[in-house]
Amino acid sequence: MSEKLIRVLVAKPGLDGHDRGAKVIARALRDAGMEVIYSGLRQTPEQIVAAAVQEDVDVVAMSLLSGAHNHLFPKVAKLLAEEGADDVLVMGGGVIPDSDIPFLKENGIAEVFTPGTPTGEVVNYIKNNVR
Repeated sequence: MSEKLIRVLVAKPGLDGHDRGAKVIARALRDAGMEVIYSGLRQTPEQIVAAAVQEDVDVVAMSLLSGAHNHLFPKVAKLLAEEGADDVLVMGGGVIPDSDIPFLKENGIAEVFTPGTPTGEVVNYIKNNVR
């Protein structure tokens, strides 16, 4: 019997139109044997949560460069909990000041990855933290 693949939704919340980092992460996760669903650009927290629930993902990995992470990331975590999907691992990445990371972790974001993080570190974090 084969092991269940880890399913990851890579999402781009808000108005940020840059997705190179998200695509790099998506490729690294696929190469590591995970099943990846990419949401596309400019997704609302509601759209991200709907996709996560519909696709029955294990992880929501959000990428944001616009500076709205303190609003959008916690909103996704809150909406997932409201949908009964609080077992989903929620991660964030992008241009996020170190000073904002404790707030994000207090508000449902399991881990935050900033520019320059090796993709293998993200892969290992997911493999070690998915239920």
